[in-house]
Amino acid sequence: MALNASNIEVGLIHRAVVVENLTRTQIVQYAGASGDYNPLHTDEVFATQVAGYPSVFAHGMLTMGMTGKMLTDYVGDGRLTLFGGRFTSQVWPGDTLTAMATVTALRVESGVSVADFEVVTENQSGVAVFSGSATARLD
Repeated sequence: MALNASNIEVGLIHRAVVVENLTRTQIVQYAGASGDYNPLHTDEVFATQVAGYPSVFAHGMLTMGMTGKMLTDYVGDGRLTLFGGRFTSQVWPGDTLTAMATVTALRVESGVSVADFEVVTENQSGVAVFSGSATARLD
C-alpha cells in the first residue's frame, strides 16, 4: 500500500535493512560511481599502514545514499523534498546497516500534505552511523 496522508501518523516507524555484509567491492564500486577514490576507501595498505585504520571504510555518502533509497522506497519516487544529515560513525566492510524513519510531524503546506521524518541508520551492533531528517509530500 502506498504511503499517504490517510495511513500515516506521528510516531510511525519504518525500518529496512539497506545492506547486509557490505563488501569491499561495493565500496570500490561506489568510488567509481562517485569519482571519490580517496585511498581511505579503496587502498587497504594505505588505510591500515599509513592512516592507521583497521581497514578501508565506506564513504559517508554511500551510507547516505542507501538511507535515501530506504526513504524513497517508503514514500515513493519524486516525493522526497528534503533530506539531510550527518555521518556519526564509520561503516566497515562486513557491516549490515538498518535504516529507520520515524514520522515526527504531519502538516499541510500550500495545500499539500507533508510528513517530516527523523532518520537513523545503525550497524549490526546498534551503533548509529548516520542521523538526519527528511520531508516528503503525501497523497
